[in-house]
Amino acid sequence: MSLIQALNWRYATKKMNGKAVSQDKVDQIIKAAHLAPTSSGLQPFKIIVVTNPDLKAKIADLAYGQQQVIDCSHLLIFAAWNQYTEKNIREVFAYANAERGLPSTATADYENTLISSLTAKTAEDNYHHAAKQAYIGFGMAIAEAALLQIDATPMEGFDAGKLDELLNLKALNLRSAVMLTLGYRDENGDWLVNLKKVRSPLTEFVVEY
Repeated sequence: MSLIQALNWRYATKKMNGKAVSQDKVDQIIKAAHLAPTSSGLQPFKIIVVTNPDLKAKIADLAYGQQQVIDCSHLLIFAAWNQYTEKNIREVFAYANAERGLPSTATADYENTLISSLTAKTAEDNYHHAAKQAYIGFGMAIAEAALLQIDATPMEGFDAGKLDELLNLKALNLRSAVMLTLGYRDENGDWLVNLKKVRSPLTEFVVEY
């Protein structure tokens, strides 16, 4: 299956059947997000994986009762860095340089420029920049899930502040950005499953100069 075929197959599943997704497929979906490009290679987000039924039920309450949170096999929460600091930026480059066999000073000038630029911004600006990077990984995860024919429902409809409190994300310098449920569609119970996929006309979507 090509990516285009997979994306035509997928849809925002409204009802899942509770069937478990195998761990190897979940790992592949997470790996796709892990390999996503990010600004300056900082990877300023983490993926929180929730399978505990009691915790999923609590999260569903914060997601306005969306049943997919309960019925899904795995709930992925994409949480972005709350703030850029000199410490977390230098840690990224220290690890990369070590993995590449480069001296720790190899990227010093670039690090200094990046630190000066990012730490001068407000925490809110930092979070929004990091969240944009999280969404790149989020898109990669959705695409990989589609290729594996795993249903995935993107979710922004939740109380992020209360979710952050529930998961104690502040202690990890994180804020929740978006969620993704993984599972299998309920063919008989999902009103959206057989409806035609509709997007705006391609001729209107693309602007050429």
